[in-house]
Amino acid sequence: MKKILLFAAGMYVSYVVSAQQRAHYTQYILNNYILNPALTGIENYTDVKISGRDQWVGMSGAPRTAYVTAHMPLGKKDLKTTATSFEVPGENPRGSAYWESYTASEPHHGVGMSVINDRTGNFNRFTANVSYAYHIGLSARTSLAAGFAGGITSVGLNTNGKAFFGSDPADPAVGGAVAKELRKLKPDFSAGLWLYAADYFVGLSAQQLVPQKLAFVDDATFKSTGKLVPHLFITAGYRFLLNEDINALPSVMVKYINGAFKNDYQAEANVKLQYRDLLWVGGSYRQFDGYAAMLGLNVGNTFNIGYAYDFTKTDLRTYSRGTHELMIGFLIGNRYGDTCPRNVW
Repeated sequence: MKKILLFAAGMYVSYVVSAQQRAHYTQYILNNYILNPALTGIENYTDVKISGRDQWVGMSGAPRTAYVTAHMPLGKKDLKTTATSFEVPGENPRGSAYWESYTASEPHHGVGMSVINDRTGNFNRFTANVSYAYHIGLSARTSLAAGFAGGITSVGLNTNGKAFFGSDPADPAVGGAVAKELRKLKPDFSAGLWLYAADYFVGLSAQQLVPQKLAFVDDATFKSTGKLVPHLFITAGYRFLLNEDINALPSVMVKYINGAFKNDYQAEANVKLQYRDLLWVGGSYRQFDGYAAMLGLNVGNTFNIGYAYDFTKTDLRTYSRGTHELMIGFLIGNRYGDTCPRNVW
């Protein structure tokens, strides 16, 4: 049994050395906070997001990710005095007049938290962070935010799985001394910058900012060791008003992770089409991977829901039935009626 555990550990070490170690998110454009702590407190309300992602459906041991994020502003005074909700007579809350009146945020703080659980095969990664950001206006219509997040990451053995342990995951060895070596607690730290205005945003962030060794076994004969490496993200997007009812938001993201992709980077391109404050559709392309389609709906000024379906162009398409991702958002304390995030989109 110990040999099986060592083999399992070796497989995970190989995974953390040669692949993206943080979870994929298709709908990150709707919650950039999950990638960049500088967005902490960017809105006029407490922004809560709950998401679940079931990747490569039909494959045993495929990644499954769930998270909860919440962040809120502190000392933010530039709140609206007129509710917009879906419509105000004579005004379209996503038309040209709305964005022409956009002004940069007054200096303020933001605090937030995130809890993420990512399971792959028989291994489970749990991360909990708290975040802080400071926002300041650079001009009448442009703001800059800087933020950081810190917490813990626990990587360990998921004894409920059967990918490596066959039909008897309750083997005594799984709960013995060897298994203790398969649960590691590490500090987690990330930081970011976010430049935003009425029609564009540019972001730079880094997760797992401090490289750390990750070894799951205490055995002198087992030479393979892994490490947690920094993940760098560059994002940018621009809003186009196609007409008074529809706007388009194309955006890109480039990830840099040493050893994870060809040339260590992966690019993603997205486009989101939004009708007023009611609904949106979108699509994306992920380099070396595949495509995705997205659909979302705003319900009143306190609740929204988004769904994404990914299909891969890699050899995994033979075995997988695609990837499903569901996200639900709550706008708490949104008394001024901004149905969509004003600064994140």
